[in-house]
Amino acid sequence: MNLKPLHFYDEPITPGFDQAPLLEKKQGCPDSFTWRETEYRVVEFINEWHDYSRKGRMARNMQSQHALVASQRGSWGVGRDYFIVRVEGERYFQLYYDRAPKGSHHRKGDWFLWGELSE
Repeated sequence: MNLKPLHFYDEPITPGFDQAPLLEKKQGCPDSFTWRETEYRVVEFINEWHDYSRKGRMARNMQSQHALVASQRGSWGVGRDYFIVRVEGERYFQLYYDRAPKGSHHRKGDWFLWGELSE
């Protein structure tokens, strides 16, 4: 399948899981998501990848041997998990989970709809 970018959004979404994720920072692909007050049911999981690279000052605060392992497995609050899904209605979306906390009162990550894709 050769999907191409159709629209770029990078807007927050609310994920839905049929079963609660086992790990808070590695939630996996949601079973549904709500975007702009509309719920979308995921009917096909197409692809996933992870970017656990450290950026900015976070790239300089870890010893090199630990940074190598962290770039492959992730470390707390660093990185993104990306997913491409097909939803009901034959639409394709790219989602991501940003693992970075947004402050001491918001320590979990956030979900975003990166964009819509087309065949």
